[in-house]
Order: sequence, then structure tokens, then C-alpha cells
Amino acid sequence: MKSNHLQKINKMAEIFKALSNPVRLEVLECLLDGEKCVCEVIEKLKKYEQAHISKCLIKLKQAGVLKDRKEGLNVYYKIEMKCIKIFINCLNANL
Repeated sequence: MKSNHLQKINKMAEIFKALSNPVRLEVLECLLDGEKCVCEVIEKLKKYEQAHISKCLIKLKQAGVLKDRKEGLNVYYKIEMKCIKIFINCLNANL
């Protein structure tokens, strides 16, 4: 059985791996100002295929970075980890 510390380290690695893709970072930037419907994210990031955006959203959700909710036929995503917002804003301010 893995130690609690090792489990946390592995989870952190999973999160950083999810953040290591430029398109996923653009998706996160799109969600910095709040929850959005998948259709809004796709509209904002028109330069990418819908399927690619969907895969990015799923990967970020699986890592625990995003949370989704369904309303009728629409799926809405928001950043679940407040520290991710702080981290991205910090990077933007210092680059």
C-alpha cells in the first residue's frame, strides 16, 4: 500500500502533467473568470477542433482541476482548485 505522502506526490504529478499542455492552459485561461458551457469554451477557442477541446476538458476534470455539471443538454465546467487560478494568474503576471 502506498504511503499518504507518496499518494499526494503522485496526485501532484498528475495535476502538473494535465497542466503541461498549451491547449489545456488556454482552456483554463478561458475558465478563469468563471463557469462556462462547453459551447462557450469551444466558441472562444475556435482555432481548435471541438473534439480536441472536449478531450482537454476531460483530462483536466480527471486530474481534479475542473468540475462539471449538467443542465439539460449542456455541460458546464469551472475550475475546481482555487490554487490553480492563483497559479495561472501569478504566471501571467510574471511572464
